[in-house]
Amino acid sequence: MIEVKNVTKKYGKFVAVDDISFTIYEGEIVGLLGPNGAGKSTTMNMITGFIEQTEGEIIVDGYDMLRKAKKAKKEIGYMPEGVPLYTDLTVKEFVTYMAEIKQIDKKTRKEEVQKIIEQTGLKEVEKKLVRNLSRGYKQRVSMAGALVGNPKILILDEPTVGLDPKQITEIRSLIKELGKTHTVILSSHILSEVSQICNKVIIINKGKIVAVDTPENLENKVTNNNSVYVTVEDSENKIQRIQERVKDIKKIELVHKNEDGTKQYVIETNGEADLRKTIFAELAKENITVFEMKKADATLEDAFMKLIEGGK
Repeated sequence: MIEVKNVTKKYGKFVAVDDISFTIYEGEIVGLLGPNGAGKSTTMNMITGFIEQTEGEIIVDGYDMLRKAKKAKKEIGYMPEGVPLYTDLTVKEFVTYMAEIKQIDKKTRKEEVQKIIEQTGLKEVEKKLVRNLSRGYKQRVSMAGALVGNPKILILDEPTVGLDPKQITEIRSLIKELGKTHTVILSSHILSEVSQICNKVIIINKGKIVAVDTPENLENKVTNNNSVYVTVEDSENKIQRIQERVKDIKKIELVHKNEDGTKQYVIETNGEADLRKTIFAELAKENITVFEMKKADATLEDAFMKLIEGGK
């Protein structure tokens, strides 16, 4: 669906994107991640044809973005960051205007506009001026504009920024639904959001691709299966004694003291064996009350930080 082949973007001597390559297949929901200044926005702008690459090829649905830009762009619906809208128009007028710009057939234009308004949950506000809408509804209007023309690919730049929790949940659900019929590229700083929505993640740092994988695989790569978190009542610090008796315990480290007097420790162990049962038994021998015990879990944020920090 989208092929980025050895693409570089230079501004004078500054290299914003450095020889990147990746493929996005039809029907995927892909998260494009990276710290500020990593080349994320530049990459999205090149895929949409807003700016041209210095070197390399970008193929969109079989069309070269430089040689057949018009045909390639027709397959893309773009929702830019910051929700740039015509605030003096009503919702319906704005979506209709977008349909006119995209040269939707007059015979089907009215029907398509109404379909998109309903699809994006804008029916009840279609006669309201855009300026009078909440941020959440404005995001929906921007997404409706991207959907006009039924493009195969949707590129959404920070679609939930500035929204409250309820609005974020609603937009996430809408993106998941759109992912059933479109290929979606999503840029976001909220990594938990990407983990919930996307089935592939592309991480870019300092203009280079550092990972292309599923969120699950990235999380698994940084999961420390040899760590156990325990929350205990142990005013005398007797927990340290169990390290002497259990040879596979590598280290016991205090993580946090809670207001109720309990303490959370992380217990690092050697090998791949699950020592939770052994640890629980040893704590009982010391008359240490256990409030919680769980294996350490990794998140997409852990993977992201490890990758951009060069594996530190």
